[in-house]
Amino acid sequence: MSPPSNRDLKKKNKDHHYTDVHGLPCIEKIVASVDETPEAISTKISGTIPEWISGNFLRNGPGKFEIGNNKFNHWFDGMALLHQFKIAGGHVTYKSRFLGSDCYMANSENSRIVVSEFGTVAMPDPCKNFFQRFLSRFELPKASDNDNVSFVTYKGDYYVSTETNFMHKVDPETLETKEKVDWSKFIAVNGATAHPHTDPDGTTYNMGNSYSAKGAIYNIIRVPPTKTTPENPEETLEGATVVCSIPSVDKARPSYYHSFAMSENYVVFIEQPIKMDLLKIVTGKLRGKGISDGVYWDPKLETIFHLINKQTGKLYSVKYHAKALSTFHQINAWEEDGFLVMDLCAADDGKAINNYMVQNMRKSGEALDEVYNTMCRVFPRRFVLPLNVDMETPCGQNLNTRPDSAATATKTAKDKVFCTHEDLHDEELHKYGGLEFPQINYAKYNTKRYRYFYGCGFRHLVGDTLIKMDLQGKRMKVWEHPGLYPSEPVFVPLPGATEEDEGVIMSVVITPNKDKSTFLLVLDAKTFKELGRAEVPVNIPYGFHGTFNSTMTHRRLLSEKN
Repeated sequence: MSPPSNRDLKKKNKDHHYTDVHGLPCIEKIVASVDETPEAISTKISGTIPEWISGNFLRNGPGKFEIGNNKFNHWFDGMALLHQFKIAGGHVTYKSRFLGSDCYMANSENSRIVVSEFGTVAMPDPCKNFFQRFLSRFELPKASDNDNVSFVTYKGDYYVSTETNFMHKVDPETLETKEKVDWSKFIAVNGATAHPHTDPDGTTYNMGNSYSAKGAIYNIIRVPPTKTTPENPEETLEGATVVCSIPSVDKARPSYYHSFAMSENYVVFIEQPIKMDLLKIVTGKLRGKGISDGVYWDPKLETIFHLINKQTGKLYSVKYHAKALSTFHQINAWEEDGFLVMDLCAADDGKAINNYMVQNMRKSGEALDEVYNTMCRVFPRRFVLPLNVDMETPCGQNLNTRPDSAATATKTAKDKVFCTHEDLHDEELHKYGGLEFPQINYAKYNTKRYRYFYGCGFRHLVGDTLIKMDLQGKRMKVWEHPGLYPSEPVFVPLPGATEEDEGVIMSVVITPNKDKSTFLLVLDAKTFKELGRAEVPVNIPYGFHGTFNSTMTHRRLLSEKN
């Protein structure tokens, strides 16, 4: 993807109501390789960590960007480093471990990059002769098991995940790598997202692609809530099924997706104009190019929302279209009065994924400003999809009759409804560079009407503020400190809470300005004021996603007070 011209950039900034920034601080140190800390170490507490919090705050992300003399090209390529903040009685300890993946072990043993990643092609073994190295370029690339995106749960067990067909079961107490799990051994998919959704009964849904001579297929996956043999600790994805398969509109160029939306009765798959050229991806090794070379943005295409009934697996015949947009993370979705309301974080182009090259994130001065200013900002938006569209539904009129919504949905053909969004923010959010990494009170409000969500403001290539959005009046509360870069906020509910925002927000905050100055931040979710922080005496890179693994004490408090 070539960067836009200055003329295009000025037009884009005008269209999207934001201006260029200048003088961004260098963040090279927060995308630097670090050592693991496998033994728990104490932290320095400032303020107060509420004593009712009892459990492990788990984080995942890249932690090693160089292997020997080889360097990874893309931020997404770094070796998975797992983090644990153990919280009990107002005290916090920290530990971290590199995931014991096959690719990490092979890279370490050979002191070079052996397995290709999203933006990096593994170089041929220098010990082989010229002919052997030449032939190795014609081998199909192997899927990486570098699960550096998130922590997820299936059947009560913790896994780390990326977007290939491999996950690893991990012990949340020790961070030890337990077992490599291959989705394709259980169902016919070639990968799955790192963002599954879970129903109240524990049933988990995910999405994954499959590829055949007929082209690319998008698959909706369902995993049962419990193990078929509860006493069998070795059980993993047994019982997983494909609920529905959706052919790609373009068989050879399916859409890239990082996640999906889910309401009480539907999975919503968003087929967006971020495309994957399968021929380019398959021939990437031959051409010396990574998977990222085959990912591109096609603004001429519309976005399509596909609805799948979770119980029957039936694909709804009506397709909901919108203008070209890109989305990595959805906020929430629910059904009400014959409508499916879907909130997501979206941008008006999808080129940003290739801006996150490691060399870009380590730039400084005008070069860094230029990288940031070529990126389209991401904002929270709402789409309203009418569920009762049939042959009698009139064309040409707005079907969204919800009095509190500015979104539109207009039937344009027998099986097509064109939708426009409503902004879930006012002009103030533009000052903070938009919002990403959205989180809600998931345990109680996922698939239900809700009021609050939390995220990171992005006035830099990574989050530089924490934001609480109140959908009643679209009001904001902000936590910010110059030179500090908070990660994805995670909501932890107060035991016995009766209000949606009763609890705390946790975020790992990093700064490139001082050595060993990372800390776990705890905010009162209601007031968005700092309660306390736990300073860690080692360096931690900026990561992706996390979760809170409550202990039996915390779970007992929740059950007793609820």
